[in-house]
Amino acid sequence: MTRAAMAAIIASRERSEIVTEPFEVITVDTDRVACDGGGGALGHPKVYLNLGEEGRVECPYCSRLYVLAEGAKPDAHAH
Repeated sequence: MTRAAMAAIIASRERSEIVTEPFEVITVDTDRVACDGGGGALGHPKVYLNLGEEGRVECPYCSRLYVLAEGAKPDAHAH
């Protein structure tokens, strides 16, 4: 299949057909999280992520989706 043919197929699909579900959805109580991929030595470098105004953030390494729990206070940081 040529690149032009693949591009035509992708262009004809709705965005919802192309976007995949997140690897894992994790509900949290704070607006800042640390993600290391979870797999110990098989994980990824630890990154710190801010959930932002939307109350959600996706890890750029492993695609885990962190979502602020309903009723949680966005500025209630874990210390």
